Amino acid sequence: MATTPTFTSDRPAGLVSRIGTTLEMIKFEHSVFALPFALTGAVLAVRGWPSWRQVLWIIVAMVAARSAAMTFNRIADVRIDAANPRTRLRALPAGHLSLGFAAGFTAIACGVLMLAARELNPLAFKLAPLVIALLLGYSYTKRFTFLSHLILGACLGLSPVAAWIALRGELKPSVVLLGVAVTFWVAGFDLIYACQDVEFDRREGLFSVPARFGIKPALWISGILHLAMLGLLVAVARMESLGWLAFAGVAVVAALLAYEHQLVRPSDLSRINAAFFNINGYVSVLFFLTWAGDILIHRLTG
Repeated sequence: MATTPTFTSDRPAGLVSRIGTTLEMIKFEHSVFALPFALTGAVLAVRGWPSWRQVLWIIVAMVAARSAAMTFNRIADVRIDAANPRTRLRALPAGHLSLGFAAGFTAIACGVLMLAARELNPLAFKLAPLVIALLLGYSYTKRFTFLSHLILGACLGLSPVAAWIALRGELKPSVVLLGVAVTFWVAGFDLIYACQDVEFDRREGLFSVPARFGIKPALWISGILHLAMLGLLVAVARMESLGWLAFAGVAVVAALLAYEHQLVRPSDLSRINAAFFNINGYVSVLFFLTWAGDILIHRLTG
């Protein structure tokens, strides 16, 4: 194990600078992964475009939820990150940001999420603490279960479900299946990402599918999860009586995921970042554009 690091040196003094460091640490721009699925859930819920007030609070809730979850993850993993050569230069282990500031940022983000939920509807507000518990609790799961990938997936899989509840105040089987599809999608690409830390995870006693079963089986399981995701998307599209554009969107997602799996081989993990960040950003955005477009076109012409 690495020597216990110090987390107080060389951190910026200004508030704006520390906020900027925090946003960079949590890759704030990657909110794009979950937000399009939340908006898709919202469009499905009203079979059209929600009010701009509803859209605003859904966006606020999603950004706050991800910011809280990612910042808390960096806090929970600070000693693990310090011991891992791949992550030791992150803001907290490198001493560019204090644990106290990160904790305060997390608390504020959780508060903003609660506020957004209250502005959407009473049920969303009542369920928000459970959502926060899952988002923060995920950070500890890799200490005791290799199913942590699915739990991470569930955190993002809540996005279309939460948006539906926020606008309808109830649930429907099709949106639950959409949430499961997102869960499988995220778990699948998280399996790919975890392949680069296999040796470290084994040495530190951390749990992941690649660490337990090896890189090749992990990539196969990732592919199976992504196939299951595509099957669920087709099922949801049929249950919601969506049109050709939505099914074309599923085909585009399938092509992107196939390309993602071509980028990563058991013997060559050098393109993991391209597979993880770029391709999955395209998946979420194009999925939203095609499904939302299908619903809005049908509403305008039907």
